Amino acid sequence: MNNVLQLKGTFEQAPNNSKPGPPNLPSGKVVKVTKLKKLCNDLIELKKYWEKDTLFSGALISVYYNKVAAKSNRINGLLTKGNISANSTIVGARFSESKSPKHIITHYLTIELIEESIIRLQSCLQILNHTFGGEINCDTIKKINMKQIVFNPTEIAKTNFLKVIVDSYYVEKFGILVDEQLEFKEDSLITIYKTEKSAVELMGKLGMNLQFTRVMDNTTLLLRPDELNVLKQKAPFLISMAVHNITELTKDDFDFCEKEEIKIPSPVNEPTIGVIDTMFDENVYFSEWVEFTNMLSKDIPLSSKDYEHGTAVSSIIVDGPSFNPQMDDGCGRFRVRHFGVAAGNQFSSFAILRDINEIISKNKDIKVWNLSLGSKLEINKNFISPEAAILDKIQYENDVIFIIAGTNQSSEEKIRKFIGAPADSINSLVINSVNFEKKAASYSRKGPVLSFFTKPDVCYYGGDGRNLIRVCTPMGEAFVKGTSFAAPWIARKMSYLIDILGLSREVAKALIINASTGWNKQEEEASLVGYGTVPIKIDDIIHSSNDEIQFILSGVSEKYDTYNYNIPIPINKKKHPFVAKATLCYFPCCNRNQGVDYTNTELDISFGRLNNKIKPINNNYQTDETEHFVFEEDARKLFRKWDNIKHIREVYTQRSRAKEVYGKGLWGVSLKTKERLNKKYGEGIKFAIVVTLKEINGVNRIDEFIKNCSLRGWLVNKIEVENRIDIYNIAEEEIDFKDFE
Repeated sequence: MNNVLQLKGTFEQAPNNSKPGPPNLPSGKVVKVTKLKKLCNDLIELKKYWEKDTLFSGALISVYYNKVAAKSNRINGLLTKGNISANSTIVGARFSESKSPKHIITHYLTIELIEESIIRLQSCLQILNHTFGGEINCDTIKKINMKQIVFNPTEIAKTNFLKVIVDSYYVEKFGILVDEQLEFKEDSLITIYKTEKSAVELMGKLGMNLQFTRVMDNTTLLLRPDELNVLKQKAPFLISMAVHNITELTKDDFDFCEKEEIKIPSPVNEPTIGVIDTMFDENVYFSEWVEFTNMLSKDIPLSSKDYEHGTAVSSIIVDGPSFNPQMDDGCGRFRVRHFGVAAGNQFSSFAILRDINEIISKNKDIKVWNLSLGSKLEINKNFISPEAAILDKIQYENDVIFIIAGTNQSSEEKIRKFIGAPADSINSLVINSVNFEKKAASYSRKGPVLSFFTKPDVCYYGGDGRNLIRVCTPMGEAFVKGTSFAAPWIARKMSYLIDILGLSREVAKALIINASTGWNKQEEEASLVGYGTVPIKIDDIIHSSNDEIQFILSGVSEKYDTYNYNIPIPINKKKHPFVAKATLCYFPCCNRNQGVDYTNTELDISFGRLNNKIKPINNNYQTDETEHFVFEEDARKLFRKWDNIKHIREVYTQRSRAKEVYGKGLWGVSLKTKERLNKKYGEGIKFAIVVTLKEINGVNRIDEFIKNCSLRGWLVNKIEVENRIDIYNIAEEEIDFKDFE
């Protein structure tokens, strides 16, 4: 087998020098004066409404689009003035309930901006009637832009006129968004739209005095049913998102057996994995390997069942291969720092949000965290759960990664349910289960998240049918099945890659996902198995077969285009005899208040041969503005736009042919950084790319590749496991300075 290679070199950084083209309608489209009148009347009525409401100084206005709107298709001439852009006032986004989803984007803005938009619409109305006969089409606007039609209006700047016309095409209406179906019989976590006033101030004005213990941040709070009713009656427009506070846990099946004594040596310097789960029984045989903290109040009574799930999960992390020899991954044993945050079959989301923040802040030394708790309720298609949002925030701000179980459904439920919180966490690695035939487990739930994010990310063996996973519980040996018992195996692999081999979390995540993919078209649904099944052996992740070259590129995106056009792919008979695949991973800043537009930054990858520009291996042309046009829906579906994991690959078949060599035979990689909001969240974002090249004739060309890379100025490091383990052991040795006295 070939070692995975790390290529270290320089990524060039370039700003985006392209300027947006002049405003225009889609080909063949028309805007009539009746549409402008309707939008103008909408804003006049909204202005009257918000001038009467004194809850806050501004106005909440929702823009109803006629499609899933790309950033370039969103309003640019309305709800804007001077330096204030419409994009800067967005406080929420969701999809409509229609069969073909459409964007509904909510803005918080001043009355002055509404007035300005009314004036602009009225000016455009006059111009349309007097100059263009009541309507204007794409061809007319094109002639105006090319100055073939002399047009210099006095009522409004020409550019603003065209922007308002284009806005009017994409916007169906302006309104106030209210969720009529909101109904909770228990305490609920409510997120309100962001205004200049805090959540506590607004609730006070509505007659509710909330204690700080029920406030998560400036927009999220815990309300009783009667308080929620008051909010719905007095200010329903404030509610952006709402979820149950008490979450019922998904169940895993336990089949207990007689106790069998197992022995385990004492821990030495093994890495530590964090576990957030139910309680841990400190009487089990491996308890010396686990440091346990009960995060619940001492007033909460605990039963023996409260210790089963958490103890079983930690048993896999510490010593899973000892009693599951068929799943020996070669990673060894791990220590565990176990935090008990739930008891019974339910937990308080609000309490867990507080606990997780505290746990992570006090345990900065732990890089990998396992979370095998999950909700029975399905995720909401319009917003991320509070639990997932806090995990994404933690992972953006800290050098950690969460491994999360994909949640289960019971055998009585015949229709596949969507996954439950917190498996909708975008930055986390979410794990579903497969049986030992690599088919989705009978209890698997499905993604995607927010209509297009691939979740689960990957899958692993969690037990199913007669082939169950063996664990240790307070009652002794048990045979179990569930995503809860698939996730810990991936946590072991991630800790091995990060803590022992010294790889970054971006590289480790990319390696795991890349290893789960094959060279054929994926047969199982991605909504059930993600990118595929992770190999059992860690060697199969950090090595490739003899006919493959696998290498890692990593760096930091500082500007719009981060690129390197200096990758020397081997040549045979004036051809590149390879098919290729690549996996990109990064951890973006996310904003729950943005609803379906959750991730703030996108990195768009192009990888392939160089012929003046990159010829991408997957024909992703969404950034090529001159030759191709990709609708936003298609870009999201085909090229994972806005997803923080990108996997592109060529399918290998017996008919695969070598590729033509362009120029010097160099390949290139380019990452285009795109921002959803005005702030540059993508500046300084770390990324990792794992590239695999498969030689179509079965020839091992890795030595030629290493030689060519060295000649091109790359520093090539082989990931040699034994050397890295030696380095880890030396680094973990305790030095007694008395020996030097």
